[in-house]
Amino acid sequence: MLLEALINEDAVKEGDIAPDFELQRQDGGLFRLHDLLKEKNVVLYFYPKDSTSGCTKQACEFRNQYEVFKEYGAEVVGVSSDSLQSHKKFERVHHLPFTLLSDKGGQIRSIYGVPRKLGVFPGRVTYIIDKSKRVRAIYNSMSKPLEHISTAIEVLRSINEEQQSPQ
Repeated sequence: MLLEALINEDAVKEGDIAPDFELQRQDGGLFRLHDLLKEKNVVLYFYPKDSTSGCTKQACEFRNQYEVFKEYGAEVVGVSSDSLQSHKKFERVHHLPFTLLSDKGGQIRSIYGVPRKLGVFPGRVTYIIDKSKRVRAIYNSMSKPLEHISTAIEVLRSINEEQQSPQ
């Protein structure tokens, strides 16, 4: 527990610049966060495991709302420590239109300070990051996977209203 407390002190917080990283996508190509942020807002969500009940519900709801995310100029990116093969299958079976990244060893999860449930299970945390690389909101809930999507949409709506209002 002490180690988890130390990690969480360094966790990414709202208002921080999102740490850049590079990971492999499910198609084998490389993904770099700051490259995508040059063009779009990003909904970066960390989830425990492909093909589990809560993670499948969450991914499918991101899929079902994907057009809304696109309308708000955002891209959805999922991260877990599952293998590329697992991600490919998860994407194919559930027709996921967004990027899944393989964070083997949990290095990026650690950089962001995503907590573990009961100190063992990888946590479920969503970061909404605007094009200026600023973390605008963080939603952390293992037990409410669908609320990650509605929270992200609300934050993106707010970001769009800010960007469209006269200065």
